Amino acid sequence: MHQPDHDIRNRLLIARLPAMPQILIKLIEHLQADDAGMPELAALIAKDAAMTSKILTVANSSAYHRNARVVGLEQSLVSLGTDMIKTLVISESVFQTFNSFPHSSSTDLRGFWKGSLTTAVIARDIAKKMEYPHVEEAYLAGLLHNVGRLALLATAPKEYAFNFMARDDEDLCAVEQRTLQITHSEAGAWLIERWHLDSFLADSVLYHHEPISRVESAHPLIRVVRLAHLLCFHEDQEQAIAEAGHLCGLDGEALELIVKSAARQVEKSAAYLGIDLAGADDIPAPSAYAPPVVDPVQQRLSEEVRNMVLVSEMGQTFARQQGEAGLLDAMTRSARILFDFENAIVLLENPTGHALHGTATGDQQQRLAEFVIPLNKGGVVAESAGARKLSFVSRDSQALSVAEEQLFRILGSEGMVCLPLVANQRCLGVLIGGAPAWQMAGLQKRERFLQSFGTQAAAALETAISERGHTKRQIAHVAEEYREASRRVVHEVNNPLSIIKNYLSVLDGKLAKREPVVGEMSILNEEIDRVGQLINGLADLQPTESSRVTDVGRVVDDVLRLFRATDFVPASVQIVVRMQEEPAEIDGDADLLKQILVNLIKNAVEALADGGKIEISNRGHVNRERKLYLELVVSDTGPGLSAEVLANLFSAVRSTKEGAHHGLGLSIVHSLVKKMQGLITCRSGKTGTTFEILLPARGSTSQVAGVQTRVMDSV
Repeated sequence: MHQPDHDIRNRLLIARLPAMPQILIKLIEHLQADDAGMPELAALIAKDAAMTSKILTVANSSAYHRNARVVGLEQSLVSLGTDMIKTLVISESVFQTFNSFPHSSSTDLRGFWKGSLTTAVIARDIAKKMEYPHVEEAYLAGLLHNVGRLALLATAPKEYAFNFMARDDEDLCAVEQRTLQITHSEAGAWLIERWHLDSFLADSVLYHHEPISRVESAHPLIRVVRLAHLLCFHEDQEQAIAEAGHLCGLDGEALELIVKSAARQVEKSAAYLGIDLAGADDIPAPSAYAPPVVDPVQQRLSEEVRNMVLVSEMGQTFARQQGEAGLLDAMTRSARILFDFENAIVLLENPTGHALHGTATGDQQQRLAEFVIPLNKGGVVAESAGARKLSFVSRDSQALSVAEEQLFRILGSEGMVCLPLVANQRCLGVLIGGAPAWQMAGLQKRERFLQSFGTQAAAALETAISERGHTKRQIAHVAEEYREASRRVVHEVNNPLSIIKNYLSVLDGKLAKREPVVGEMSILNEEIDRVGQLINGLADLQPTESSRVTDVGRVVDDVLRLFRATDFVPASVQIVVRMQEEPAEIDGDADLLKQILVNLIKNAVEALADGGKIEISNRGHVNRERKLYLELVVSDTGPGLSAEVLANLFSAVRSTKEGAHHGLGLSIVHSLVKKMQGLITCRSGKTGTTFEILLPARGSTSQVAGVQTRVMDSV
């Protein structure tokens, strides 16, 4: 036994076979739902100009034409009746589709269509007798039951042209299996399965040559088509017809009436559809199943072209896969189909490049996930990966390692193909395909095709591995953002908690003296709310735009009120405020500005251990890069910062101050200023430290936009 050079299954994968017409798909959906009434049929047919024309033609034929010409679609539908409309739509759709098959114009199809029409009519009558609920489905199944012969003719014209005219029986199926490795029943079922119908239509096509005993308990549609095929093509097989009739609950007399009626209905249908069946019975059938004569040069050229198309198709298929697991599954599945492997697995190189590891795909996931082949121990698989060279290995080879013997047992085959997956001069892994011993010689002839397949698979795998690394980096980045946000929240929460603690101490003293505490309670409520806002902000890592207008002077007063009413600011530290008389308003959130000032003032107080002065001043408006800002300054008379500390001032580093969370304050200030779309700088020397903050002045964004518009207009 040997594998032929031409694999018809591969050709069927890339053949430009026509898709099922949408009108027929919609009709089948209506039929299955039992709601194909006249209004639905009219709306469906009106969308297809060719079908509308066919309906009008038949409605105005001599069989239906009455006193006046029928000019409208609705009138035509009423005239024809629902049953005739369904028959016409199904038949015309099928004929339009399959008459456009490649090579159909060069072959006399009259005999083929007569047989198909006859089987369809018989199947419909059998379905009616059996009270099968989907009569039109039976008609369509009969019409399509031999469509696999057209598919084989379209994909293998030279090999199949002679056998296309042969008698349709089990001997033909045996010849098809021997020469093409696929029967017309299998090809037809495969074609119909591509239409994704919720029906047993494909099964009825697949099993229409099965022995009667095998379909005894099958779905009614399968039994109907099997019997219809026998009555159409094998009237001499009386015993088989009787057995099939018994499965459908019909006796010989009923079957005889169905066959006699079918001839008249076929002639009538052919006339309505414009199909010429004259002389169909006179087409000579071949007396033997002759092997085709094929030009070897043309055969080789056709195979190379087919391989190029298949490689391109596989590349697109791999690119559409989601995730590495889906890609590996698509690779092994495609390899089994294209090269007829009994099994296929992928071994991937580990990150260190020292071994090949199995991937958890297929039926033996646990076993494969734990499978390892060291690359430094030799062996055919390791050598294939190291040399990046395709290898063909037989199970009876003398120098197999234990790991390679395991591979043969996992694959369950006598031969093994090792296909390195090489991308950018790097071997990412090896695809291992198992095949029978007799098939290895044929696979060696397809070496170039195997290598092209491996190149496409490796390119897709490299992309998937790169995306996996990118995803890991993204996850690590998000995790780090959450950790950083958590640290910042903990740091920031300490500020209002310290204020709350100090105010509780103040409250304790005032309550003991029976003094009013309304102001202190208000401040406590504000700070408790701020704690809640800070904690809730942990869920939002992205900065949000703020459209609030904030009075800077009011925020400064609120912050100073917090510090002055507690013992946090010692008597040795003086806080001075210098604000201009005109309103100082910015586009930004008051709570964010409050956080900024609390951090800066707190740091300044801590820097003035021996006393000193803190000054908060509004220096008015500044135009920077054609945008208007308000400049707010916080300065102290402390000892200043060293050049090293100043260089890393706004980074999230730990400072020399004691405590669990020190070193984050100025980093948080910097991020908050950026969140407000502002800028911050720091000057420091022996006379003290000054923070200069530029915050967007109220309406600055819209004003700048207006200036730009006017400039453009003037130009």
